[in-house]
Amino acid sequence: MLSSVPEKGDWDLITVANRIYVTPEYAEAFEQRFRDRAGLVDQMPGFISNQILRPVNEGDPYVVFTFWNSRQDFLNWVRSDAFVKGHAQSGSLPREAFSQANALEMHEVVQDSSRPDLEPEPHGGPFKMH
Repeated sequence: MLSSVPEKGDWDLITVANRIYVTPEYAEAFEQRFRDRAGLVDQMPGFISNQILRPVNEGDPYVVFTFWNSRQDFLNWVRSDAFVKGHAQSGSLPREAFSQANALEMHEVVQDSSRPDLEPEPHGGPFKMH
């Protein structure tokens, strides 16, 4: 379900994928962390949806996949007090729960078959979180 569907003519779209490498013995705890999440992102302007993707192949990462109306909407989220609060409330797993560092990726949606009127997200250049 989309929580923030933009009006026609304002249909830019980006995705953000956080690839998180979780060791098998912590997989259930990791999933539970998202089931119990604070949900603050759901209230952010421009937020569309959040999906947690479980890997089917051993050694592949979980993917926390979010859709946003624009790059700026995502940046507003990560710079917000709600972001800090939401991540603090989500709990933390010990370092040994992760087999390697996570990787954050942003993609500009050029075409979406479910949204034929989508205007491609303008090319915004490289993205650096820190």
